[in-house]
Amino acid sequence: SRDVIILLFSVCCVLSALVAHSVDKKPITESCLTCMCEALSGCNDTAICVNGACGIFRLTWDQWVDSGRLTLAGESPLSESSFTNCANDPHCAADSLQNYMVKYGQDCNNDEKEDCLDYNAIHYMGPFSCRKDMPYNYESVFKKCIKRVQREQEHQQQQ
Repeated sequence: SRDVIILLFSVCCVLSALVAHSVDKKPITESCLTCMCEALSGCNDTAICVNGACGIFRLTWDQWVDSGRLTLAGESPLSESSFTNCANDPHCAADSLQNYMVKYGQDCNNDEKEDCLDYNAIHYMGPFSCRKDMPYNYESVFKKCIKRVQREQEHQQQQ
């Protein structure tokens, strides 16, 4: 009977680990992704890759690898085109960014919370440089978008 209890406990632990692993953590909100896209590429999905950064989120190879080498359905992460195919697919690229922030998310601006401003800095400047100042033009476009989205959300809540 002791062996049965140990076996059941082991099965429960394995199952709970599998369930916990399958839960998708998505720290970046849709509105944050929208503003990242707008500031990075103008959400122009015709541009393939610019200086090694691909898709509407300008995902890099290193970010893709660090986020788990996500791929389009049926594609091997080892195929030559798997990175560019994922980076140029808005859903795959967004999921890659979500995984990247689960791994590297941190409070970059010392406001005691981890939020969109931090995720934007981490993506644009890297997790080890996110406390530095961002280029003015990029940050300006991003912050204008954030303010616009917040106004739109407040307006929708009032209706």
